[in-house]
Amino acid sequence: MTQPTHIRVHQFAGLQPGPRFLVTGAVHGNEVHGTKAMAEIIRQLDAGELTLLCGTLTFVPIVNPLAHQLNRREGDRNLNRNLRPPAVVHDFEDRIARVLCPLLAQHDGLLDLHSFQGNGPAFAMIGPRNNHGDLEPFSQEATESALAARLGVSRIVEGWLSTYALGLERRQQRAHDGSRRATLISDPHYGVGTTEYMRSTGGWAITLECGQHLDPNGPEVARLAILRSLVFLGMLHESAVEPHRPAQPPELLQLYDVIDREDMGDTFERDWSSFDAIENGQRIGTRASGQAVLAPSEGRIVFPSTKSQPGTEWFYLARPSDRKLG
Repeated sequence: MTQPTHIRVHQFAGLQPGPRFLVTGAVHGNEVHGTKAMAEIIRQLDAGELTLLCGTLTFVPIVNPLAHQLNRREGDRNLNRNLRPPAVVHDFEDRIARVLCPLLAQHDGLLDLHSFQGNGPAFAMIGPRNNHGDLEPFSQEATESALAARLGVSRIVEGWLSTYALGLERRQQRAHDGSRRATLISDPHYGVGTTEYMRSTGGWAITLECGQHLDPNGPEVARLAILRSLVFLGMLHESAVEPHRPAQPPELLQLYDVIDREDMGDTFERDWSSFDAIENGQRIGTRASGQAVLAPSEGRIVFPSTKSQPGTEWFYLARPSDRKLG
């Protein structure tokens, strides 16, 4: 199979100045709700059914064409981890990073469209609160919060990078075999993906998980989110899309821990879905050794993965957040 040699980028440059907005899909190759949504919006813009009022709108419908060609999450490795311009190119995802990282830096904001393995409704992930810390300094909390509340989801999650840093600290304490894969997954930069890199350049970024991979409603969730983002940014007239009018405010959750799979013999106690409730002390799974994996507190399980490999994230834990969206 011939490896792809390019990434397709669609750009609409408004004749009036405005925001520089980037939308990405298929960062993981088998997550295509955003890919389909962008195709429809590109068609509408070309047909004159939608009018770009200002700014620059950039679409990358398939960020990882190798993974997409193989219909799987990764090509050679997970593009949405350890994302940075490589000093030395080791794999296909490094080649993408050489193009993607400068593209991210050229924009003010990012909407990154994904989907997930288990069942459950769409949700958004946002960055940290404003801070001057070393891990992820940030000053655009207000923009991310306000936009996330308008995307049409009933749940918003924060705390990704700080949680990942905790997991990496534990991961680095375990011995590894010296392989490139083992080196990558224990690298302090491993938690950085598209949104984290975007924030590191001064921009804002939101991940929208549009539903289960094969959810027939996923492309429409993605399409409405793109249009609502454009209206929020003043790049489309407000009549272009029905605004999101929730019956109640979205639920806000904060990730606080990530648990790695240690062995392929590690098994879940039941068929978990993201955001299933867990009780303090409840058995979540069992290690290959027979050791029980118990919930440390009441909360939710997030991104449980039966397909995770040893040394990588098996599931996350979340609890209610006290964040205010404004």
